[in-house]
Amino acid sequence: MKPFMLMTAAALSLSCAPVAAQSAYDPAMAVDAELERTSRVARDIWEIAELGYLEEKSSDILQSEIEAEGFTVETGVAGIPTAFIAEWGEGGPVIGVLAEFDALPGITQSDKPIRDPIATKHAGHACGHNLFGAGSLTAAIVLKRWLEATGTPGRIRLYGTPAEEGGSGKVYMTRAGLFDDADFVLDWHPSDSNSAPSLSSLANRSAKFRFHGTSSHAAFAPEKGRSALDGVEGMNMMVNMIREHTSMDTRIHYVITEGGAAPNVVPDFAEVFYYVRHSDPDEVRALWPRIEAAAQGAAMGTGTKVEWEIIHGNNPTRPVPALQRKMSSILQEIGGISYSREEQDWAQAMRESLGENAPPIADAGKVEPYATLTSYGSTDVGDVSSAVPTVSVRTATWVPGTSAHSWQAVAASGMSIGFKGANHAAKAMVLMGVELYSNPDLRAQAKTEFTELLGPDYTYESLLGDREPPLDYRR
Repeated sequence: MKPFMLMTAAALSLSCAPVAAQSAYDPAMAVDAELERTSRVARDIWEIAELGYLEEKSSDILQSEIEAEGFTVETGVAGIPTAFIAEWGEGGPVIGVLAEFDALPGITQSDKPIRDPIATKHAGHACGHNLFGAGSLTAAIVLKRWLEATGTPGRIRLYGTPAEEGGSGKVYMTRAGLFDDADFVLDWHPSDSNSAPSLSSLANRSAKFRFHGTSSHAAFAPEKGRSALDGVEGMNMMVNMIREHTSMDTRIHYVITEGGAAPNVVPDFAEVFYYVRHSDPDEVRALWPRIEAAAQGAAMGTGTKVEWEIIHGNNPTRPVPALQRKMSSILQEIGGISYSREEQDWAQAMRESLGENAPPIADAGKVEPYATLTSYGSTDVGDVSSAVPTVSVRTATWVPGTSAHSWQAVAASGMSIGFKGANHAAKAMVLMGVELYSNPDLRAQAKTEFTELLGPDYTYESLLGDREPPLDYRR
């Protein structure tokens, strides 16, 4: 597909950047000039749609592109084959850019605005991480060129971060100390709107609980069987009773991933996958033993055995107000996203599937005002933001009203509307990066606020314990 081109905007004025630097290299126009690359990389990763920790081709695409720009690439970091760090420059400040690239299982869709699953695929970019990786790649490249053109001291890094969807790739990278010497990190995420709020997420922990029983013929010899599925169902029943006795911020959800194959065979193995979330990571830690106790009680009551494996765990995001306000003001100056006539027609066709209350398509051209918000989702960016001041932005890569993890998100992530959104995010991150390199007052204020957010006695602790990355959790 040939992407629709985005008209370049005038360069954003940066009060603290040297005049010579502004005139020598226009970073906003430089991002627009990379739209073809951004679109091509995003589409290539969208086509591949690899799952967490299995993103070999997707990671290779990003590494090849960044290495060709003169970055030094270290791959396989933190014990993760698809994780990498690419760096260029000398001295400081050191600014990192996060790049994700994993897809979601069980959801596929073409780039058409009507439901059109692809039978030959088993996964899709329903959270737009193909756009995330491509937009961040462009941001890192343009910031490198700006540093080079202006002679500004500093280092730019692209962090290739696998398995955000339930694999907590960034947590292992944080735990390994890969962000310890970074001064700031730039982050973004696909969305159906344009915003840069101070957004706090929930901490979470997940585990797979595996019950082992004894198989038998369910009709001829039921007395000889001990159903592993009974263990799972007993655990679920008790956890559902626990819900009544938790605080309002608590979220508990599960899915039975294995429950047997035939009704007339007592299953000797069953598995249930749990998530527990709360705004305070200490509340997650306090609730977790109750979940484990429910599993143990269910096993005792059903004559089965149970074991469990922690799969992932994330700390909440810690937004730094000074950084988020600056990013929000940059986004306001850039403005929203405009659609071509073809894109408007595509979006209108898509809108018919979004319900009567979906916002108007024109909302893609708006920028939401700065706000302080709480998200009930979770992300491994939270652990990064616990180690280094992190600033985030969201741009309209999807038709307004689109939910993440939907077929509509997959479709838009594979065509020009998504590519424009990634381009917009790259521009916002580049201009934020230029501001951080150029503005020592902003850097100092942000670091002061970050220290105050963490508190004097803060010590980073992951919710994963000492387990190794679950490289096969999506196999």
